[in-house]
Amino acid sequence: MAVRNARLRTLRRPYAAGAVAAAALLALTACGSGSGSGSGSGGNAAASGSPAASASGSADALKGTVTVLAAASLTGTFTELGKEFEAAHPGTKVTFSFGGSDTLAQSIVQGAPADVFAAASQTTMATVTKAGDAAGTPALFARNELEIAVAPGNPKQITSLQALSPSSVKVALCAATVPCGASAVKALKAAGVKVTPVTYEQDVKSALTKVELREVDAALVYRTDVRAAQGKVTGVDFPAAAQAVTSYPIAVLKNAPNSAVAQAFVAFVRSAQGESVLTAAGFQQP
Repeated sequence: MAVRNARLRTLRRPYAAGAVAAAALLALTACGSGSGSGSGSGGNAAASGSPAASASGSADALKGTVTVLAAASLTGTFTELGKEFEAAHPGTKVTFSFGGSDTLAQSIVQGAPADVFAAASQTTMATVTKAGDAAGTPALFARNELEIAVAPGNPKQITSLQALSPSSVKVALCAATVPCGASAVKALKAAGVKVTPVTYEQDVKSALTKVELREVDAALVYRTDVRAAQGKVTGVDFPAAAQAVTSYPIAVLKNAPNSAVAQAFVAFVRSAQGESVLTAAGFQQP
């Protein structure tokens, strides 16, 4: 019996040793796999240039609300981009305040709490940067051109800027302090045309609404606004529009309450996905 027990012990020892070795090998493999996977994921995120990676290094780190002040002409596109950003980064929420760029810029300088500012002109953005309220250098992300917005079917047969000169034609323009108004002044000057509008509006959406309600015969608005009106107005191109192109800059604000998400949103707007949404709306690449 003693001999038999000795033989059993002899047989069990190699098996036990093999089991321990196998367990150790599995543990080492698991550790190596975990380390490689983590490193690879991080590397892929950085290489992809995703907004989350560039802003905070991890999509999971993006949480909370980001407040964006944006030019009225960006209403449709930014609303869509906000939804897409929230879908890409669960746990975030994008809130917007749209209006005339100059009014928004003044509110920022006066201390209005916000994370991001997207203006319809570099001149307007300069109001914010000169006051030291932008974090870093603003980046251009889109361009836009003017069109003459008229009622569907163009009942007044307005085909040029010159057709806006007669006093019998009621015209709406944006105020000269608003980017769409400044662009209108440039275009009219380039064409050598004088227009006496019946109203000056504080943002491009208000000028467009005047045409939609048939309160005026025509308005100088952005091409993207004509497209967004979806048939409520007709757009008329004119050559001088090319000499009054509007460039759109965007910046994270210096005192942004949620700078991480703000940086990620700006990166998202400038990404291929953001460019696709802007282009579909009629904006041109910067």
